[in-house]
Amino acid sequence: MNHLPTTLRPSLLVAVLLLSAPLQAAEPDWKVGLASVKITPERPVFLSGYGSRTKPFEKVEADLFVRALALEDGTGQRAVLITSDLLGFPAAIAEPICERIQKQTGLKREQLLLTSSHTHTGPIVSLDARVRDNLTEGDAQRTVDYTRQLQDRVVEAAEKALAKLEPARLSWGTGVVHFVMNRRQFTPGGVALGANPRGLADRSVPVLRVDGPDGKPRAVVFGAAVHNTTLRPQHNFVCGDYAGFAQSYLQEQHPGVQPMFVLGCAGDADPYPHGSLELAREHGAALGKEVCRVLETKLQPVRGPLKTVLGYADLPLQEAPPRAELEKQAAAKRGVQAWVAQQMLARLERGEKLPTTYRCPQAVWQFGSDLTLVALSGEVVVDYVPLLENALGPQRLWLAAYANDVFGYVPSARVLREGGYETRGIYAGSIGLFQPKAEEVLVDTVRRLATQAGRAAPAK
Repeated sequence: MNHLPTTLRPSLLVAVLLLSAPLQAAEPDWKVGLASVKITPERPVFLSGYGSRTKPFEKVEADLFVRALALEDGTGQRAVLITSDLLGFPAAIAEPICERIQKQTGLKREQLLLTSSHTHTGPIVSLDARVRDNLTEGDAQRTVDYTRQLQDRVVEAAEKALAKLEPARLSWGTGVVHFVMNRRQFTPGGVALGANPRGLADRSVPVLRVDGPDGKPRAVVFGAAVHNTTLRPQHNFVCGDYAGFAQSYLQEQHPGVQPMFVLGCAGDADPYPHGSLELAREHGAALGKEVCRVLETKLQPVRGPLKTVLGYADLPLQEAPPRAELEKQAAAKRGVQAWVAQQMLARLERGEKLPTTYRCPQAVWQFGSDLTLVALSGEVVVDYVPLLENALGPQRLWLAAYANDVFGYVPSARVLREGGYETRGIYAGSIGLFQPKAEEVLVDTVRRLATQAGRAAPAK
């Protein structure tokens, strides 16, 4: 028998062992922590979204939740995504939450992302205890009490998620849902809220799958670009609308998995048809089924490193019309800008200057070269989908909205030119109507932030 030289035997033995051993999966790229906290109001409060409601909610149809996903890449870079069954976080509510999380966890502001489903059957969030609209002194105080509890629970969710980071893998894909309808209906009297089957709509369903080392899903982040308005003003009960039912569907199909809904550029899209609890359940099931289908397809890996960037777009506001014109607008019984005109007049009567810009946050999270998440603030209309795809390139791109500061509608130049409900302007944190140039400022800001985050420029 021929014998190999003694000096070669150890290395050859190692090689043989490596070749004969079963192939092992690569180490997970991420650590992930999850948390879910119920935020259903414990006392009757007014619901947000429809100003015609005249009393607090009557019952709880389905519980509401805030959910957190904490991420840590291979370099130790961390970030927390927070989703919620709420109309939205205005800056006055969101920023104190983020300050507390930063203080208690050491994260920076750009590492935190607060989003909302924009359900119109969730509680008003406000720290304003004044009597206003249909709210009595007691109603207003209960809203303040609820909002403070909500802030505590959001902080709690973030801390819990960060405290239990475990190895995980991320992957993503995209589906489609068909109940998304452009709502800008053109009539002889102008653009009205309705149904426009030929109007632009984003029907994509982005899906991010979070797996443990065993390959089993632990969480799924998914989205759609359509208002959570299947339920209407007469539905005066607590519910997450279609997004809440979609999350419940996913939990039923995948027990133990944490679902998290992120709303897209839904400013001018409504569910179709709408108007009943049954339809809300149907839309939720349709979205949930599509997410489940996508989870079983060949998904693309999402690797690090993670780069999070937060910047601000100073969106220009229209110059206020003469006082006589403002008074005429404010006195109108109908018209999308009557309330804005009333608020402008109130500020002028207090001797205040009207703002010329609105400073709103925009976030970009870059996952290696695999995925870019753009999170816009405000109620962004669908025109910004092709605008940002042209600016950034359409591939490996997730466009979300209603993040960090929900202050009002963000219309495109086209929408401003055509008129309609989505031109109504700012309703939280400031007051005013946007200029057409706001479109250019917003797109340029996001392009700059994406470059800063490391997204490659689109091919010319």
